[in-house]
Amino acid sequence: MSNIITIKGLSVSYDRKRVLTNIFLDIEAGKLYAVVGPNGAGKSTLFGAMLGLTTPTAGDIAFWGTSIQTQRQRVAYIPQKNDVDWTFPATVWDIVQTGRYPHQKTFSWDFFFKSSAQQTQKEHDKALTMNALREIGMEHLKDRQIGELSGGQQQRVFIARALCQQADIFFLDEPFVGVDVTTEAKIFQILKRLAAQGKTILVVHHDLSTVEANFDKVILLNQRLIAAGDVATVFNKENISKAYGAQLSVLNKMAE
Repeated sequence: MSNIITIKGLSVSYDRKRVLTNIFLDIEAGKLYAVVGPNGAGKSTLFGAMLGLTTPTAGDIAFWGTSIQTQRQRVAYIPQKNDVDWTFPATVWDIVQTGRYPHQKTFSWDFFFKSSAQQTQKEHDKALTMNALREIGMEHLKDRQIGELSGGQQQRVFIARALCQQADIFFLDEPFVGVDVTTEAKIFQILKRLAAQGKTILVVHHDLSTVEANFDKVILLNQRLIAAGDVATVFNKENISKAYGAQLSVLNKMAE
């Protein structure tokens, strides 16, 4: 077992209202995690704190034993669909290529000179961009404006961006919202393949009926950590009831 993320005593508050309380959690390499819980459970807040986008009230988070600030090249974030401006005049190629930005220097004297090293890096970035598009089967749409894509295609573009970044950890916040069953299955195939390659994927997920078939690990959350571990061990009715409380309709749907 190789833990690459360690969370100790994490608490987060907004306007003096506690959203997450005393979270202790270890994330293993090469696993596909479902982060589940009712609305308002703090799932997106957990991602925000881990990614350094939200300041915790208390606690420590370490990536490979150090801070997220020193490991950003290795961590990719795919936000909720509603957080993206789909009218922005960018093509599929443009979006995927931004995955190379964390690897580029903010300033270099090469800016003033056409060096061979600069040209080599440019060609390398182009090759990685095309390889990422091929891996998700969207090279034929590379010149399409992102707002013209279907919901599933848009999610695959952001997965390609993470591939282009050569990330080791992927955070996906509700990637299956507005996606049909067939496209969801294709995205799960990609995620499972990445996990088999040693990548670690964390997914905020709402459909409890698909957790057992698609995830290795599950994190059950409702402002505090209810349970975390292998799906076969901790994803049971007792823990789900603790996480969802009175939301019996969710449990009944799962049992259908």
